[in-house]
Amino acid sequence: MDLNLIDHAKLEATWAYLTQFAVSQGLNCLAALTILLIGWWLSARAAKGLRQALQHTHVDDTLRPMLASIVQWVVRVLTVVLVLSQFGVQTASIIAMLGAAGLAIGLALQGTLQNIAAGIMLVLLRPFRVGQYIDAQGVAGTVRETGLFMTELQTFDGVCLRVPNGKIWGSPIMNYSENPTRRMDMEVTVTFDSPIQAGLDALAAMLDSEKRLLPKPGREVMVVRYTDRGVTLNARYWTSNDDFWSVQFALFARLKSVVEDAGCRIAVPVQEVQIPEMEEETAEAGGGDRRAEVYRGRPN
Repeated sequence: MDLNLIDHAKLEATWAYLTQFAVSQGLNCLAALTILLIGWWLSARAAKGLRQALQHTHVDDTLRPMLASIVQWVVRVLTVVLVLSQFGVQTASIIAMLGAAGLAIGLALQGTLQNIAAGIMLVLLRPFRVGQYIDAQGVAGTVRETGLFMTELQTFDGVCLRVPNGKIWGSPIMNYSENPTRRMDMEVTVTFDSPIQAGLDALAAMLDSEKRLLPKPGREVMVVRYTDRGVTLNARYWTSNDDFWSVQFALFARLKSVVEDAGCRIAVPVQEVQIPEMEEETAEAGGGDRRAEVYRGRPN
């Protein structure tokens, strides 16, 4: 048998196998890329559709972004599984691989996983809701969205603030919008020689003239402390949460004139520097005597 014919046959068989393998793998790569693109597109559409569907339900606004994010990532994970199955990877192998990858990613991204867990706890326990104003150790603003990783706030000056969920969950949360009513204490310090009772009566009349205050609990006026500058008067009242800031600004604008019209003088910090005159004269006289002694001690 001719060896050249055998080698030529082997080459043809090898080339045919490689060609068939390249074509099949190329088709698999094309199918995998198509599945990946379609899956990513479907994940975004599914999240958007779920958001729109939940707007017509009684689901809380704080829960909607979280559910949309979960659905989006579930679709993406299924897409990755389908892509790997195109290359002959078995389901058991995919699960084992995902488990190993999840463990490695979890060890590398502990802070990110902590934010996810914190976001889930914020949605489940709901210490705040969308539209409420909160303060978590200096992180303050109106809640716009609680996502899977971060919470989006809007500050008083219109700045968008995105805070990791772990930072909010790990700190005390002050919710200023949870209760329908709020209390305000307005303090003013008057001098010791001011008519205290007249000042208290003037503060009470000022509160009674404000129609936006709540009748119950009723308003209170009192002396709360004595300081080194004078006597501190306190005007305490309750109002609805919606009227809190407008009432406070209106009353603060009237406070000074109301107290002064009652005959009270607002105590302001004053620093006095006194130089005793007798010590100055003694010092000058002593200096003159010493100069005379020095003069007398000089040689002619």
